[in-house]
Amino acid sequence: MTNHVIAPRATASRELAPGAIRPRGWLERQLRLQATGLTGHLEEIWPDVGGDSGWLGGDGESWERGPYYLDGLVPLAYVLDDDGLKARAQRWIEWMIGSQDSTGFFGPTANRDWWPRMIALKALTAYSDATGDDRVERLLQRYFRYQLDELPRRPLASWAASRGADNALSVWWLHARTGEDWLLKLVDLLASQTLDWETNLGGEVITGKARVFSHFTHGPNVAMGLKAGAVAMLRDGDESHRARTERGIAELDRWHGQVHGWFSGDEWLGGPDASAGIETCQVVEMMFTTEVHSRVFRGGVYGDRLESLAYNLLAASCDPWMRSHQYHQQPNQVQVSVARRAWSFAGDDSNIFGLEPNFGCCTANLHQGWPKFVRSLWTVDTDDALRVVAYAPAEVSASIRGVGVMLSVDTEYPFEDTVVIRVGVDEEVDMPLRLRIPAWCTDAELEIDGHVQSIETVDGYHTVDRVWHGGEVISLRLPIRPRVVRRAGQAVGVRAGAVQLVLDIPENWVEVVGAPGLGEWEIHPRKSWNYALDTAGSDDWTVALSAPATVPFQAEAPPMTLTVPGAQAREWRLAGAEAAPPPPSPVFDLGAMTTVRLVPYGCARIRISEFPVTGVNLGGA
Repeated sequence: MTNHVIAPRATASRELAPGAIRPRGWLERQLRLQATGLTGHLEEIWPDVGGDSGWLGGDGESWERGPYYLDGLVPLAYVLDDDGLKARAQRWIEWMIGSQDSTGFFGPTANRDWWPRMIALKALTAYSDATGDDRVERLLQRYFRYQLDELPRRPLASWAASRGADNALSVWWLHARTGEDWLLKLVDLLASQTLDWETNLGGEVITGKARVFSHFTHGPNVAMGLKAGAVAMLRDGDESHRARTERGIAELDRWHGQVHGWFSGDEWLGGPDASAGIETCQVVEMMFTTEVHSRVFRGGVYGDRLESLAYNLLAASCDPWMRSHQYHQQPNQVQVSVARRAWSFAGDDSNIFGLEPNFGCCTANLHQGWPKFVRSLWTVDTDDALRVVAYAPAEVSASIRGVGVMLSVDTEYPFEDTVVIRVGVDEEVDMPLRLRIPAWCTDAELEIDGHVQSIETVDGYHTVDRVWHGGEVISLRLPIRPRVVRRAGQAVGVRAGAVQLVLDIPENWVEVVGAPGLGEWEIHPRKSWNYALDTAGSDDWTVALSAPATVPFQAEAPPMTLTVPGAQAREWRLAGAEAAPPPPSPVFDLGAMTTVRLVPYGCARIRISEFPVTGVNLGGA
């Protein structure tokens, strides 16, 4: 088993190899849907990653799409231990390794951009972690020598200059194996040619919707750039990088933060409105950045954020069967259609579920989301502590202090409030185990073998430090209670645990006949969506939880529901193809009081996430 990332002045937690963490339960079903859906069929239905791809030696697309696809295909194949997917990935791997010339350069000669090779390096290193294939290490040795010689003459530019931190991560991967000092020179050279994200995000974030292109306002770029501080900390060990990164995240939330807790980007930073969109590329890249944050900065907040992304935005980015995806999703999304929307920069088809709405970057890039999430569920800290980053049903295998450790994580989380961890060891081992206590949970309960344990939280974690003999059963209860999130104009959102709750709007799916790929759909509401909530009694609200269905994120069988009082806000209407901004609250022009049902964001492809509040308890009609 391969663990890494090691730096000379700061040491990150060690990432487990793809396949060391196996998804189980609803999470495995979700990844199987991906394997039989878009990821498993993309080469057959999309020429950009078909046999003519420049990354397979053909004369087709030779830039980022082949590497993007492989960056998700490799971890998916190995976390599922799927021989068919492994064979599919191997064809790409063999061509990439065989393409390297005497200078160290590799990949299609038709395109010599640094950027797509940064993605290819991520896929190659993941493959090596999973298989132990030392040809990857040799390829990186030669390629990084080439970069060290070539970058002074041909520096990073455009997308590569925005995303140089991704290149540096692969240099650190090789340094962990060789310890060669010349690699640190390359780390420094890459940093000198990469955009200064810490300064820009720390105080120069634009304060409204972007109107012109800039790499600093491109949503996926911002998501990738947020890892720059963590990568810099690997070099200098300066803890202040975490504070600067957090300041950047706070600035993005201040000016562009939406009700679900993430900044808009459609495809540029789009402001905080509930109708602003988020690109699927931004979702999966923000997940990868958050996974890096968790290994380098280590705080529990990064697991909170990772769960928020996976269980809400990632789940909603594809249809329930993962046959298609959106380019942009909206928190308040009352129809999915080809229509003009107020995007910062995107086409009219950006909102539909299909093969390649608007632009194909997301078609190629979406595949990394779920499998890298699985790989990142647990990590190994520098004191040999196994640390949970995110809770989900899984089995974990690791070598700790030379002893094989196996964890079986049984739960329906985030749709259940109890996580049961069964510990197995090859022989007794003295090992810390770090359990994340989410920031939203104020009354966690912990038992080990039926004995109640006190909880002491440091930076979001409780550490159980003891000798493990095998057979121990840990039960962690994280009570899930609804909480109201305040928004501008006295609007509100509702969350329960890691899940954003939204209005349950019955959906009418309309298939586009003759569409490419596995299908294309518009979705229209079958009932009114313009409801205001009465939040006066929210302290007494109780969520209903159930096991996820065979298809976990489908509207027909939501695993979490909440019934709350509300009424139609008669003045709230469509603005073109979008819901108008929620009317100022409290709202008095109301229909009859009734109850409305809220369901998980990830189960609803049309939804209201940000609501006005009724005035019924303030003397209104």
